[in-house]
Amino acid sequence: QIWRPITATFFFPVGPGTGFLYLVNLYFLYQYSSRLETGAFDGRPADYMFMLLFNWICIVITGLAMDMQLLMIPLIMSVLYVWAQLNRDMIVSFWFGTRFKACYLPWVILGFNYIIGGSVINELIGNLVGHLYFFLMFKYPMDLGGRNFLSTPQFLYRWLPNRRGGVSGFGIPPASMRRAAEDQQGGGRHNWGQGFRLGDQ
Repeated sequence: QIWRPITATFFFPVGPGTGFLYLVNLYFLYQYSSRLETGAFDGRPADYMFMLLFNWICIVITGLAMDMQLLMIPLIMSVLYVWAQLNRDMIVSFWFGTRFKACYLPWVILGFNYIIGGSVINELIGNLVGHLYFFLMFKYPMDLGGRNFLSTPQFLYRWLPNRRGGVSGFGIPPASMRRAAEDQQGGGRHNWGQGFRLGDQ
């Protein structure tokens, strides 16, 4: 039954006790997935697809190891976690008018789902997988200057080419990298070259 890793991410048992949780997670999926597509991944559908594939593969492996039947909530939470980290200083609003930084949103939702659903395993796995992608794709190579372990495969670029006019990048580089770039460019002064004297060929 090789189709189960795929169908497990789309199926959710809707019933009297889970209907509200299902609607809340659909709202999170639409809200934060669309924000990623029109924000950090604007014009870069291949990169966005690679994020979904990487998170899905990690969640399927975790689900097999932990004998999990449903993978929809972990995948949604992993997407939400990536958005929250890319917009960590943005102030967001939650239930009952509470406001806090976006970086805390995945953990607030984890606590909220525990209150209405009674379990935090799905949310916790989603947060951990989202953190793994964010750390390997952005945090480690950009902030810590480490090796880039993740890169979008070329076949995804052939299937989903970048659109012009999108956002070209994921924010400003860290201060240490900006200083190094300025030092290489002579402290921001333009290099006009050596020039030529009148009469030279």
